[in-house]
Amino acid sequence: SRILIGARPSQRPQAGPHPGGALMWRWLLVVFLALILFNGLMPWLRKIGFGRLPGDLQFRLFGRDWFLPITTTLVLSLLAAGVSRLL
Repeated sequence: SRILIGARPSQRPQAGPHPGGALMWRWLLVVFLALILFNGLMPWLRKIGFGRLPGDLQFRLFGRDWFLPITTTLVLSLLAAGVSRLL
């Protein structure tokens, strides 16, 4: 888009009511689909070592098991970024 300096209001380009709103919905859809994909692949990923990397925290608190896969999340994010760069 062009920015017109000194243009009258009627000559300025008009933006929609929510610029970038469609982009936000696309990102939400991508994140949702990625979560479904990773959830389905988790048994296979655990077999090859993901989920048990150093930095993945697992502990019991208030009678419940908690799992925070910090390192696995970083590794998978880097892999996804690398794949998206190639495509």
